Amino acid sequence: MIEILNLKKSYKTAIAETEVLKGISFRIETGEFVAIMGPSGSGKSTLMHILGALDSLSSGSYLLDGQDVSKLSEDELANIRGQKIGFVFQAFNLLPRATVLRNVSLPLVYAGMPAEKRLPKAESSLRAVGLPEDRWGHLSNQLSGGQQQRVAIARALVNDPKLILADEPTGNLDTQTGELVLGTFQALNREKGHTVILITHEHDVAQHARRIIHIRDGLVVEDEVNPHPILAKTL
Repeated sequence: MIEILNLKKSYKTAIAETEVLKGISFRIETGEFVAIMGPSGSGKSTLMHILGALDSLSSGSYLLDGQDVSKLSEDELANIRGQKIGFVFQAFNLLPRATVLRNVSLPLVYAGMPAEKRLPKAESSLRAVGLPEDRWGHLSNQLSGGQQQRVAIARALVNDPKLILADEPTGNLDTQTGELVLGTFQALNREKGHTVILITHEHDVAQHARRIIHIRDGLVVEDEVNPHPILAKTL
């Protein structure tokens, strides 16, 4: 699904150029659950933005489903983000005064899907993440942190993306709730076949993935199979 070859990323200012990614290469196959792990400043968030077609690379290549992402127009990149990638962020990024169903349906609105088709897809997505139906009509700011993250995951799933990118998804959650969210990702990967890439700086979080790519100072320093991933609880 993903092939990165000698990927580099630099940021230029009027007085200096900073190289953040210094020649990264790896492949991720369809259906993998991979953690990209590294300390603050390692380049993992920059890499996530490139994988999510939110930022451009400086040199090297990035193939997503066989497409060279660096050669796509802004409109084509927007289509990639809307159709192939689901994003889950640490801060949830929900509309606080919109209902759960409205939040989950928003990507379908932007995609131009007719109203009568949006509701069943949003409901199916919420069932997939285990959010009780009695919460669907609540405003997102009336939910607990764990419930809000489940809504965010449901929103990421509603367009049936091939790839889920999760950036520190448990960072604002307590340990027990974070485990439930990680269990949701594991279930989606195991039962639905979603490719999941988890960005984290926490060793214990990364241990839930079946493969861990370690990044430090803009380079891949280790790429290991995790033979015994931690199995998290699910609702």
